[in-house]
This record gives sequence, structure tokens and C-alpha cells, in this order.
Amino acid sequence: MYPIMIAIMGKTLIIVESPAKSKTIQKFLGDQYEILASYGHVRDLPARSLGVNIDKNFEPKYQALKDKATVLKKLKSESKKSDLVLIATDPDREGEAIAWHIAHAITMKGTQIKRIVFNEITESAIKDAIDHSREIDMKLVNAQQARRVLDRLIGYKLSPILSKKIRKGLSAGRVQSVAAKLICDREKLILAFIPEEYWEIKADVAHEKDLFSAQVVAHGDPKSKLSIPNESVATDVSSAIESGTLGINSIKVSPLKRQAPPPYITSTLQQDAARKLNWTTKKVMMIAQQLYEGVEINGEPTGLITYMRTDSTRISNEALDQLRSHIQSSYGDTYLPKKPNFFKSKSGAQDAHEAIRPTSVTQTPAKLTPILSGDHLKLYQLIWNRFVASQMTPCQLQRTTILFHSTPGDYYLRTSGQVVLFDGFTTLYTSPDDEESKVKGQLPPLKESDTVTLKQVHSEQKFTQPPARYTEASLVKEMEEKGIGRPSTYSPTLSTILDRGYVEKNNKSLCPTELGMVVNEQLDQFFNEVIDIQFTATMETHLDEITEGKYEWQSIVDEFYTPFSSLLDKANEDMEDIKFGERHLGQDPATQENVYVKIGRFGPMIQLGDPDPEDKTKKPKFSSFLPHQDPETVTLEEALELLSLPKEIGLHDGEPITAAIGKYGPYLRYKDAFYSLTDRDPTQVQLDEAVDLIKVQQEQKAKKVIQLFDDHDPVVQVLNGRYGPYINSDKKNYRIPKSQDPEALTLDDCLALIESQKKNKGKGRKKKGASK
Repeated sequence: MYPIMIAIMGKTLIIVESPAKSKTIQKFLGDQYEILASYGHVRDLPARSLGVNIDKNFEPKYQALKDKATVLKKLKSESKKSDLVLIATDPDREGEAIAWHIAHAITMKGTQIKRIVFNEITESAIKDAIDHSREIDMKLVNAQQARRVLDRLIGYKLSPILSKKIRKGLSAGRVQSVAAKLICDREKLILAFIPEEYWEIKADVAHEKDLFSAQVVAHGDPKSKLSIPNESVATDVSSAIESGTLGINSIKVSPLKRQAPPPYITSTLQQDAARKLNWTTKKVMMIAQQLYEGVEINGEPTGLITYMRTDSTRISNEALDQLRSHIQSSYGDTYLPKKPNFFKSKSGAQDAHEAIRPTSVTQTPAKLTPILSGDHLKLYQLIWNRFVASQMTPCQLQRTTILFHSTPGDYYLRTSGQVVLFDGFTTLYTSPDDEESKVKGQLPPLKESDTVTLKQVHSEQKFTQPPARYTEASLVKEMEEKGIGRPSTYSPTLSTILDRGYVEKNNKSLCPTELGMVVNEQLDQFFNEVIDIQFTATMETHLDEITEGKYEWQSIVDEFYTPFSSLLDKANEDMEDIKFGERHLGQDPATQENVYVKIGRFGPMIQLGDPDPEDKTKKPKFSSFLPHQDPETVTLEEALELLSLPKEIGLHDGEPITAAIGKYGPYLRYKDAFYSLTDRDPTQVQLDEAVDLIKVQQEQKAKKVIQLFDDHDPVVQVLNGRYGPYINSDKKNYRIPKSQDPEALTLDDCLALIESQKKNKGKGRKKKGASK
């Protein structure tokens, strides 16, 4: 209806952001439409000045971008020839602001300007958008202005302080600094983590020809949790189970359902693409943008997915009807739920557009395989599978849990397995939970009266693990959960902190650099509120509320800037001049190499020499500080003493003793063993003092070792445990009968006991009271 009216009126100019999008749209519309690209923003705050008049209610001073002069000239020229200008920038806050700036730049008397938005680049969506053109939404524009002004105030007011106090060229940002803080805080937890020993005991259990593994989980009360803190306890528990009787205590069979996941939003697409395709968030968004704007299919640009920056799981009624019809015809009624699956968007979601989905579910990956390139097809397959799976029936499973009871020790062992009864949505999409379900497998059919046989008991030493470093995917998940940033900012934020050297990648892990840790420490001390996670999340909520008309944008900026300006004054006065990496102590007289004090990721350190760009094998030498030393006052002489480590301090029984300092403090090394120096100075320790320290620590260690047969492979030891002596070999423990003296055991005695216990691991007996 509307396109016919336009044709009567005359020429219509449609302005989009990218030329790729203009090609895709042009094929849907007739010659009466001219489609041009703005190539993104055409106006912005000035690059080399604040550009915000704080005294005039934070009035922004926009100016046309120099590199867009030719573009603007063309847009103005074509708008003069047009009866109607439709601005079709992206359907979000940034897109609305770009539309507003374009309108300001090209407005002239007699030109009618309207805004159109669409969630997908299809013929029906484009024509529907034209039919429903509207005015520019100033609430959306103002939300973007508030964000832009806030970011400019932080960048231009805070960055000079960091440059002055730490290192030239540093910058801070409202979202980037909080993302960096998350990574730095995680690193601090990892560094402070103290591993705790624990042991895991598993038993090989047999029933007829079936063999499966069960883990020791409780003692006395089957609902309790058994803690096995050390080797001695593990030996005692293992011995009690080996010498005891094992029977089935209970069997529980329960049905399980795994519900279909919602279609992708920006964050979940980035996380899944990282997990399944090993892609960065930047690559995900680049390929998704191309799929949205249009890729060449049979010589024509075709938009294959909906807009990729979204936090809504909603899909249109038309897409839902098409999808349910496709599932029924392609997979059958058993995969189609009676009613559509509906998903609740997370709290705070803008819900401005749909979830990420294919523009047509009938464009299956199989149809596109001969047409799409590798990366485009991989991401499209991911999006298509998840979308179709989201409206499928649940995956039906059956879980079996068997609890065994070992008497007379009164220990309980548990094993579980599960089997998929009906795959449901997992026929197309699997999550880590679904993949784990398949690994668990099926247990043999058992009854509580059945006899089982204990074959072997294994004990394994383990240690608690520190929290894992963030990956790009897990950081995006954390940012989303904590309300930091929005779909459009996740990927640029990651790129910024990586590009500016605050964070680096180690394999997939995000690690703070030395510089990142130092900057974060200063921001944490002087601008805690600015990089506070809750404060940042609240500010994001306020920006969303501007779009709803709840606040004037200037009031939100003022609410932030008033306390921020006082923090700036305090930081200018009180922030320490760190001069990151710039303290030069002098030169080493022996080598003429420079000596520095630097701030490393793990704290202050001393560096001797500079990297040689032409000789990659030549690297500087580093040393840690002693606990009592102050990096600010250390002298060149003291630094050179530390750099002299490790050094040999003498011989003992013909073997050298070396003093050194490491990450965990000073230590001695003797015969490939390490001995702590605790608070002693390794540069001053004397030979007789070192020998005494080694002897004391050797005696402490020897109290645990009764016998050592280290000429046997594997090594066999008779050790003193918390609950008495035992044999250890090849990471396994074996009990010593009370009738034998541990100190009198020979190697052959030990091997005989080991072999005997391997062959006779206890005979299975029926559960008390069970009938054949």
C-alpha cells in the first residue's frame, strides 16, 4: 500500500549504515527508491577536546566527521532531489542516534525525513517498515547521548591522571575498566589461593560380566559427606573396604527432563561460538553482521539472520508458526510440543527486537552448504540449529543411582548412570550438560538382592583448584549476569582491554598484564565507585530507563559527574607517582647492563638488561624482592645482590648447596630437593647455617618414612600415616598386617604384600537378608 503511494509522490531516498545492506535492500524495491550508505556515524564529539560544556547542563558540541565529508555531500545532494528521506540505521540506541545525526546534517527546507526500522533484511520486513515509518525516537537518542557524554567525561578527565601518574597514553572507560577489574580480581583470587589436599577413593565393582566404578561418598550415615583429607585416612578407608563385605544398599531410578534452550541472544551466541567453534567475540560479531546484512546467494545479496545485537529471546508470531510447521514436517509430531515454548527474557532486557534467528527456517544449512563460505556456514548452522531446537520437545532421560554398603567399616559407595529415552531437542543442539549426560552411560540392570564383587580399590591424591581465569566467553557471561554493558558493547569492550595492553590472552585464558594490574589497583583505590560493579550495572539500568522516558539524560550524567569530579581532585593530589616501568637504578658494573625496578603481574621485581629485538634468545634477568625490602628505596647495590642469586654457598658431603629466591620466597637447593629459608636473607646465609637448616627439615621429613626402596621401579616406601604404617608404591597404598613389623619389612616382603592385595580384593557377598 505505502510503496505505491511513494511511487506517486516521487523519489524516496533510503539511508542505511553500510553499503552491504544497501545492496540487499535495493533488490526488494523499485527504481523510485535510491539507497545510500552513511558508513556509520557522520557526526560525533571532537576528537581532540572534551566537547562537552559541563556548565551548560552537559551540552555536547557535535561536529561533522572529517572523513565523512564526501558521504555527507552525497547524502545532502540526493536528499534535495527526494520527496521523502527514510533513515534505516540499525534498530538500537546507537542506530537511533546515527539517524538523528544524519537528519541534522542533511535537513533542509521542504525535505520530509522519517525513520524506519526492521529486525531482518527481507522483502516483507523492509516493506512493512516503510508502511510504518515514524519520527526519530528522542528517548532512544537521549539514552545514547547520556552514554556518549559519560564515556567522554571519564575518558577525558580520568585518562590524563593515569598518563601523568603511571604511564603516558593510558586510558580508562566506564565499561572497559570494570571488565578489566573482573579479570584482575580473579587473578588476585588465584594468587591468594592455597590448595588443600584431599583424596578420592573409587572401587571397581562387578556383577556377572559387567564392570563399573563406584566412589566412596559417606561413612555411617549415607546422607553425610565423607572427607578424606590425606593419604593416611585414604589408606585406612581403602583397607576397610578391601577387607570388608560389599552389598547393594539401594537402587533409585528416576526420570529426567532437559528442556529446550531459548534461541540465541548476543551473549549466548558469543559463548557458544567460543565453545563450539573456538571463535573470538570479535569474529562472531563480524560474521553475524555479514549474515544479517546479506551474503551472495545465486548472485544476489540475501539477509540470512535477524539483527545480532539483542538481549531478547522473543520471536515473532510469523516466525513461530513457520518454525512449528517445519518441525512437524521435517521431524514429526513427537518433536513438536503441543504448545509453543515460551522463554522469559532476563531482568533488564531491552526487548527491542527479536532473538537471533534465521530469516527463513526453510533455508536449511543443508541447502546453503554449496553456497555459503566456511565461516558463514558454521555460524549459520549454529544459529539455525539452536533456533529450531528451541521449539522442540524436551530430552527424556532415565537416571539410575546405586548405593553400595561396605561392612563392617560402614562405608557407602555410589555410582550413577543415565540413558537417553528420547532425544527431543538434542537431536539438533547439545549443551555441556547434555554432552555430560551422554558420557555417563547406562548401568547394568540390577536388583537390591543381587550379588556384587569388589575387584579393586583405587585411591588418588587430589588438590582443590583455584577459580579458573576468564575466557572471552565466560567474561561475556559474567558481564551479562552482572549487568555490565549491553549486547552492543561486549565485543568492543574485550577488544579495547586487549588492544590497550591491560589484558593478554594465554591460550584461551584472559590474564591481566603487569600494566593492567597496576592501573586497576590505582582505579580501585581512587575511583572505586566508578569501577564498582553494582554502580556500573545501576548506570546501565538508568540508561535503559531514559529510553522509557523515566529520566532526563542530563540528570543521569549529573548524578554521576558530581561525585566523580571530587574524586578527580583527590586523585590528582594523592595518587602516587608510580611511573610504571621507569625507575632506573643504574648499571651493573660487571656487564654494563641497565638495572630497573618494575612492577610485574605478581608484584615488584628487579630487571637486569633490556630485550634485544634482533636477538629473541636474549632475555633480561629478573629477581623477586625479599619480604622486608621496599621497592621504592632499594639501592643499586641491594638489587645487584638479589640478581646474583641463585648462587652456590658451599659444598656438603661433596654436593653443592645453592641459595635462591623464587615466587614464594627464599630457599635452599640441595641434591634436587628444596628447603625453605623462610625469613632469612639468601644473600647472607652461611654454609654452616644452611647445613643445619637442611638437617632439621630432612629429619622432619624422615619421620614419615620408615623404609625407602628407591632402587626399585616403581619406588616402594613404608610410611607412617595418621592411622599407622602402610606401603606406598606407584601412587597406591597397601595395608600392613598387624602381625608384621614395618621396620623389618624387606623389599620382597613389601612386593609380596602388594601382589597379595592386588589379587585378593575381597569377595562379594550378598546383602544381609537377601535371597537367591
